[in-house]
Amino acid sequence: MTSELPQNPSVVIRPVQHRDLEGIERLCAPPEMALISANEIQRQLRLLSRWYGLLKCLSLFPNLFQYRFCVYVAEQCKKVQGMIQVSPFNRTRTTWRVERVMVEPQARAKGIGSQLLRYCFEVIGEARTWLLEVNINDKEALALYRQNGFQTLAQLTYWEIRSELLQELANGEPDLPNLLPVSNADAQLLYQLDTASMPPLVRQVFDRNTHDFKTSLFGGLRDGIKQWLSQTEVVSGYVFEPQRKAAIGYFQVRMCRKGREPHVATLTVHPAYTWLYPELLSQLARISQDLPPQSLQLVSADYQPEREEYLEQIGANRVEHTLMMSRSVWHKLRESKFVSLEGLQWPEVLQGLQPARKPVPGGMSWMHQKQQPLPVEVKNDCHPISGQLNSLPDPSAFSRNGSLEASPQPNLPDAQQEKPRG
Repeated sequence: MTSELPQNPSVVIRPVQHRDLEGIERLCAPPEMALISANEIQRQLRLLSRWYGLLKCLSLFPNLFQYRFCVYVAEQCKKVQGMIQVSPFNRTRTTWRVERVMVEPQARAKGIGSQLLRYCFEVIGEARTWLLEVNINDKEALALYRQNGFQTLAQLTYWEIRSELLQELANGEPDLPNLLPVSNADAQLLYQLDTASMPPLVRQVFDRNTHDFKTSLFGGLRDGIKQWLSQTEVVSGYVFEPQRKAAIGYFQVRMCRKGREPHVATLTVHPAYTWLYPELLSQLARISQDLPPQSLQLVSADYQPEREEYLEQIGANRVEHTLMMSRSVWHKLRESKFVSLEGLQWPEVLQGLQPARKPVPGGMSWMHQKQQPLPVEVKNDCHPISGQLNSLPDPSAFSRNGSLEASPQPNLPDAQQEKPRG
């Protein structure tokens, strides 16, 4: 159970405004507070400052940019004390991701970080699962997330392949005869590959479907504009297995044309085809040869031991260790201020499980009816009104020794009296 949080009524949590950007930039100054590089945070802040009016207008109705910069701030005494940034993780928005939580060092003991998290849990009602990533050495952040119901899902390791090592990998000839470009027609194949490449618990938290691997017309236009502005190039492909008619490997690499940032690659390999790692990395190295030399970064999970073994074998460097943590919707029900389990009426809860119509008799019900004893027909005459049997002997007909005595016949006319036989 979670401990009681210090409540401060003077703290106001609300969506970000343009006047809060300076305070957010001050929060991003300490390097230990940022989960990504400081340059990336500064770039996002400059982008938000330039397009704040447009992004604020687009956040009011469903569109591709509705959750482009979903940020909430905690304000106290007209000063920004903390901020939280969240975003949908999948297309159906059943899983949301906590991008970062930053709080002033002097305000950490006031429970502002927990207030920001729980504000998002209550406001974003469509989220059934929450996901985040935190550095394994950030003990304070780990305590904050565990206090608010997050549990470890997997351990991630970030690797860096030096530019000299990439040149050596590019000298090899990758054996990928069925390497195909990615299109929307391949979404089902990529979805099946993604499902097979992760454990069931991770798959349940991610909650992806075929639409997560498709790109709409406006999405492609948005990605093209983003690549043009950031001077990057994105190349992707997948390996097709003709016998099984399935995708067994996928890669996507984002490369910087100016050579100012390292290349970032994403790999997905079927667990039965781990021999693809050397071939795919050799292919990535050959793709990046036409650009200025830079290192290549990629990530591996603890449920991918073959990938980690190969990266360690070729001499890649471990850059960072993080924990992927998740929080289910059950904590939201249990910790809500307005819902109490003791106040739940079980007939109302189970009302949706009641049958909508009369059940159709099945085989088991027929057997049950067959086993019931049939009613026995009583041959003795019954009184039509009282229903009492007329054939039962009168209790006064029994003698003292228990034997049945002959009862005298009633007074009947001589013609109706029974005559003795013989």
